Amino acid sequence: MPPVEPAYASPEFDRGSTLEAKGLTRRFGGLIAVNNVSFAVKQGEIFGLIGPNGAGKTTLFNLVTGLIPPSSGQMLYGGADISRLRPHQIATKGIARTFQNIRLFGNLSALENVMIAQHVHNHSGVFTGVLGLPPAPQEEQQIRQTAMELLDLVGLSDRADEQAQNFAYGNQRRLEIARALALKPQVLLLDEPAAGMNPNEKHQLSDFIRQIRNQFNLTVLLIEHHVPLVMGLCDRIAVLDFGQLIALGEPAVVKNDPAVIEAYLGAE
Repeated sequence: MPPVEPAYASPEFDRGSTLEAKGLTRRFGGLIAVNNVSFAVKQGEIFGLIGPNGAGKTTLFNLVTGLIPPSSGQMLYGGADISRLRPHQIATKGIARTFQNIRLFGNLSALENVMIAQHVHNHSGVFTGVLGLPPAPQEEQQIRQTAMELLDLVGLSDRADEQAQNFAYGNQRRLEIARALALKPQVLLLDEPAAGMNPNEKHQLSDFIRQIRNQFNLTVLLIEHHVPLVMGLCDRIAVLDFGQLIALGEPAVVKNDPAVIEAYLGAE
């Protein structure tokens, strides 16, 4: 079954793009969840992905991070096709994410959750680590120190030894971001990071995302239902509706697009 032609045709790809989706399509049986979507994300951007419930946003994130393969089309990272790579391979290349449904190790401490993520970049072999031979002890100490620095960054260093399951929802979100940063990403995907937060917390989150973008030289993609947060935070925004890309551009342009207004509010 060929994909339906998209309602929006994206512009030519920028050679300086970090991520590029080219005709990305994902089918689940007869349902087309992502339909021939093309866009490019530039280095250093905060790029928002919005749309009504069921628009295909999380499916698109899953395609980017290798949790599911595309039915057709390509996902490029730095010009290389990553469409068929496994999640751990994509993570080692510099793409990290958080999840709409938080996926922490609840029985482990905050510190352990962040330390585990860093082992993707561990240079010691398995047997070296198990036997405690050099350079494993020194590397483990460095991993612990980095984890503490990241917990301090998200305001949780004083609770490093507490189990993750005992944290309030907002703090679990912060811990998940710290764990994602431990992967040393170049691209960070945030799936509804403001879910469950009050207005003050959402404002603080916006400032925090800008801070880590600048501090770690990141490119950030985020899905978020709180449209005012996205409009105030993102450099550019893509809008999905029924799996199709219906708008792409700067916030001031997107929020006044008739197709976007109809998708959120319905036809007159």
